[in-house]
Amino acid sequence: MHIPLRIPTHGRPPAPGELLLEEFLRPLGITQRAFAERIGVPYERLSGVINGRRAVSVDTAMRIGRALGTSADMWVRAQLAVDLYDAQHGPGAAAIAAIKPLTIKAS
Repeated sequence: MHIPLRIPTHGRPPAPGELLLEEFLRPLGITQRAFAERIGVPYERLSGVINGRRAVSVDTAMRIGRALGTSADMWVRAQLAVDLYDAQHGPGAAAIAAIKPLTIKAS
């Protein structure tokens, strides 16, 4: 089943690290360091995700999902939403919008 990814138009969607921190780690009372150890990743990797310096990889998404009882898909899609929003509103957006779509000629 294909579930369309909705990219907000009113502002940048929350990054996966922000969701992780605000919706899970703080309410659970677990530190970033303790969570990193629990999911078997270096603290620097998790800290980078939480602070928006690093994207969530599929491996990290699977680990987070397993530990929190969520899906890896949730974390990957959250990252994809941020990446698409940034591309749509970034410095290359005008050049991408200027690309003319190909058309198939009838034979």
